[in-house]
Amino acid sequence: MASRQYGGRAVNGREPIPVAGLWRALGLTVASAVVWGIAHIWAGRRAVGFTLMGLLAVLVFGTVTAALAFQEKLKQMVVQDTWLNVIIAGILILAVAWAVIVIRSFQVVRPPGLPTAMRITSGTLVVIMALMVCTPLVYAANATYVLRDTLSSIFAGDGNTAVNASDPWKNKPRINVLLLGGDGGADRTGIRTDSMTVASIDTKTGNTVLLSLPRSLQKFPVPPKMQKLWPYGYTGDAPNPQHPGGEGLLNELYIQGERHPELEPGYKKGQRGPHLVEDAIGYLTGLKIDYYVLVNLNGFKDIVNAIGGVTVHVEKRLPIGGEIVNGVQTKQPTGYLPAGTHHLNGTQALWYGRSRDADDDFHRMDRQKCLMKDIADQADPQKVVTHFQKLAKAAKSTISTNIPVALLPALVKLSGTVKKGADIQSMPYNPGKIPGFHVYEPSLRVMRAAAAKAIANSTKPATATPASSPSASTSAKTRHTGAGASPSHKSSSGGATSLKNACG
Repeated sequence: MASRQYGGRAVNGREPIPVAGLWRALGLTVASAVVWGIAHIWAGRRAVGFTLMGLLAVLVFGTVTAALAFQEKLKQMVVQDTWLNVIIAGILILAVAWAVIVIRSFQVVRPPGLPTAMRITSGTLVVIMALMVCTPLVYAANATYVLRDTLSSIFAGDGNTAVNASDPWKNKPRINVLLLGGDGGADRTGIRTDSMTVASIDTKTGNTVLLSLPRSLQKFPVPPKMQKLWPYGYTGDAPNPQHPGGEGLLNELYIQGERHPELEPGYKKGQRGPHLVEDAIGYLTGLKIDYYVLVNLNGFKDIVNAIGGVTVHVEKRLPIGGEIVNGVQTKQPTGYLPAGTHHLNGTQALWYGRSRDADDDFHRMDRQKCLMKDIADQADPQKVVTHFQKLAKAAKSTISTNIPVALLPALVKLSGTVKKGADIQSMPYNPGKIPGFHVYEPSLRVMRAAAAKAIANSTKPATATPASSPSASTSAKTRHTGAGASPSHKSSSGGATSLKNACG
């Protein structure tokens, strides 16, 4: 009996097994997975083949054109629930269509007369190939779904703010957002907002003023609705409201809001605290606070890790951990951040922003704003995409806000205006920078006047600054290369200074 032979030769007088044709069919299928229609054209189905090529060309050209020409518009679309659903459906339809094209391409060029084993094996390979083509698209659809779910979860609003989605800034020259850093943890009762900054943003120019309030503000004036509990200014749980001692700091007000639902009727647990802080700070600054964003600082490190860390310039050695009470070291640091330019992971960045034992609250306030600037400047879109699932999970467990999802397109557009050269002024409420301001029993008149002056100055046209000396310029470049600078404590009149000058 003659031995079985392959390569198109007859076997025992039968028709040849088309091995070469099978390899050619698989090759054409791979090519068609990259450029639709190649297999159909080779098989003589030119109309279908060229139609598929044209569809692919339109898809690729259209996507590239949209990404380049309508980049800002796309950024606004991808924070809208309706468009995200459309994108998810479109990606899944494309995945199914691509898989069908791969499978059909093999069918039109598969040689006849294949033995059963070869048909099963080649069919399995083509199905695997189709799945490989679909996998990135399914991942993209899943990431889009996660984005939609994350946005819906974080930006659910509180049901008390209506948004004119078509023109949210109508009759609204400024939007004031309270940024809170909540230092909650297992060793603490409730949340203490150790970081409190009002971002007052011009809705046309994007010019922004950051008003930072010290956590240790004490016996400060409170809104009328709070005066029944604290008639002499906020004194917390002090037994003697007129002489509170060490009681009643601003960073404890969140807890009071949660304890006293009558102060914020209509809000549920978890919303009363930030709204009470919002009301108190709005009263102190004379501003109508529109929204708040609360970041749990213990989860902040996960967000920094998810974007690959952040490079900062550490002005001097800062302790990690530890505690100093009344000038006495009651708890030793577990480590230090050395002076110099360093790439920090999440835990290190957290301590860069929260450490105050090496200086004071006011230096920490400056560092926190510079850290926010460094993160915004250095966020790498590629790392954000590749770590998106981790970032979304961290954001959902770390960020809470009353900003409704309907406002996101307008905020995305406004943030683009801010990043395109808008001036960002920083004004910390610091007794050393604002004449007449005191941390204990602060003057309402002084605080409101300082906020009004900083905002008024931010609306004036920028004036040219004197050119620095070559040596100073060279020194600055050497010092700040590759990282945001450490906080500068020089300020303009009224305590406000450009964040570019303060942080480099």
